[in-house]
Amino acid sequence: MPELPVIAVVGPTAAGKSDLAVDLALELGGEVVNTDSMQLYRGMDIGTAKLTTAERRGVPHHLLDIWDVRRTASVAEYQALVRPLMDDLRARGVVPILVGGSGLYVRAALDNLEFPGTDPQIRARLEGELDLHGPVPLYKRLRELDPRAAESILPGNGRRIVRALEVIELTGRPFSATMPSYDAVYDSVQLGVEVPRDVLDERIALRVERMWEAGLVQEVRELAEQGLAEGLTASRALGYAQVLRFLSGEWTEQQAKEETIRATRRFVRRQESWFRRDPRITWLPQQAPDLLRRALAEIHNGTSVRRRR
Repeated sequence: MPELPVIAVVGPTAAGKSDLAVDLALELGGEVVNTDSMQLYRGMDIGTAKLTTAERRGVPHHLLDIWDVRRTASVAEYQALVRPLMDDLRARGVVPILVGGSGLYVRAALDNLEFPGTDPQIRARLEGELDLHGPVPLYKRLRELDPRAAESILPGNGRRIVRALEVIELTGRPFSATMPSYDAVYDSVQLGVEVPRDVLDERIALRVERMWEAGLVQEVRELAEQGLAEGLTASRALGYAQVLRFLSGEWTEQQAKEETIRATRRFVRRQESWFRRDPRITWLPQQAPDLLRRALAEIHNGTSVRRRR
């Protein structure tokens, strides 16, 4: 039997990706590899909807709970961890099944994507400008230096704008030259889990309600004692950022919950836009009763992205 490709299950938050990934792993003798940037953090369980041990149904899950909440996320570091892991799984005849909604992390795992280094002095200076003046003048500068990069970055995403300007200054090249390509490193099948917008909006609201019932506020309170607010990445995670504002007295608990729902819906739109741009993804309806059968057919029929030889 020929070696199966790497499988990636992608799509928006609350679409049901994790359950499909476990189903596929059980059918194919695979193991799940996390590509959700927030599930990398220890203790961020309820708000990121990490599967419980029971929900994993005996399938090994990799790259969960590896970072402290005070640590800034690094996709370059993630890539350095995920590539050897995938190679090891494949060498043992185990199918890696990537699952998560962080598009850049999926691409870092599968595609020829390189990450320029960083310069603490340049970064500190740019972050100082961001703190002092906000993202608007920095975004204007980025538009002048690299229009293509500016088109792909939201004007209010100060952290991403700073990173783009840092790379331009550090390398002397446009930041867009380092942006993701569709040049695959691994043979892969990418399956998108598709949910109608109105249904997804309802699922998000229900998911947030269940997170609150499961103890999200207490989880954030405990993580705050571990320095959550100091983490530039984890403190901005959906649900966590809103609950921190409740705990600080800025919002009521109801405001925090409602804003979590609104922010998640906005985030889902951005996820859908990111994944829809990738022509290699085959979209499957989550509500189809034969979803698993359709996914397996895509995998076994060889609808895969071939890496460059």
